[in-house]
Amino acid sequence: MARRRKRKSRRRQEGRRILEQVAQYSIESGEDKPVTAARKFIHAQGIVPPAVLLVRRNEHTTDRYFWAEKGLFGAQYVEENHFLFPSLKVLMELKTPDKKPVLSSTPSINQV
Repeated sequence: MARRRKRKSRRRQEGRRILEQVAQYSIESGEDKPVTAARKFIHAQGIVPPAVLLVRRNEHTTDRYFWAEKGLFGAQYVEENHFLFPSLKVLMELKTPDKKPVLSSTPSINQV
């Protein structure tokens, strides 16, 4: 039986592109759970948001977290809901060029 292709969400793809522009840090979790290791690393290094942390659990598994002003989030959640994070909104606006201003029908008055 043929496998069906998984549908890719445009919103998640856009979120992934935005997260690629953010600073990334790779760490090993060691004896701690991945979230605990990420929190300890953020505190020890004094990392300011926004940042993406790649926490290696073992040789096969890497967990991704997003450090925002509001706290630590799973990267997949942030990809899907990137519009909820103010620091990522700034990156989106920098990435997209400004639209041309619409000319109004009334002329502007300049004082001399």
